[in-house]
Amino acid sequence: MLRGLSTFNLWAADLPAAVRWYAELLGTRPYFTSEAVGRGPGYVEFRVGDYQHELGIIDRRFAPPGLAAERGGTIVYWHVDDLPAALERLLARGAELLEPITERGPGFVTASVVDPFGNVLGVMYNRHYLDMLGRRDAQQ
Repeated sequence: MLRGLSTFNLWAADLPAAVRWYAELLGTRPYFTSEAVGRGPGYVEFRVGDYQHELGIIDRRFAPPGLAAERGGTIVYWHVDDLPAALERLLARGAELLEPITERGPGFVTASVVDPFGNVLGVMYNRHYLDMLGRRDAQQ
């Protein structure tokens, strides 16, 4: 049923500030903005990582009714090659530590932060992710 991550959305009450924060963090500008296609401000998308997944940021005023303004209960973990360095960079940019570096098992280490806009962001060193990339690269 689930085939792959299509778009991961974050919410921000101050969309321009969130776009600047993530553009600096990711080292790239959004590839899509709703404003650029004539729909007015409210949504941007970045391409992220080995598979160019979509990271969207939506103005909180467009949140579905009933969506809590507090932190969500789901954490999406993004693979990073150097977890301590990634966590340090997030914290230096103003993210708040939610969960420190935690070993989950051999080859699996996680941490999570809350970005300045209230979204939970997980980072993880995941050996299976690297194995999968290796298999993909071998097939090409």
